[in-house]
Amino acid sequence: MDRTAELRLRLVQLAEERILAREWGLANDPLYVEDLELELNATREAYAGTAITQLALLRAELDGRNQG
Repeated sequence: MDRTAELRLRLVQLAEERILAREWGLANDPLYVEDLELELNATREAYAGTAITQLALLRAELDGRNQG
């Protein structure tokens, strides 16, 4: 599995964890919520970066080197 797919899977897992945290009453624990949100944001940023890089590499493969 490539890094972009791994990060996408982790985002899904973290979103599910957030839903479960609400159901289990952990949404009232500020330290837990803060930690979860920090991990979600970091994973989201990493996913976006790898996805953009992957798209740029694909474009380069299809169109050749960007000139200009």
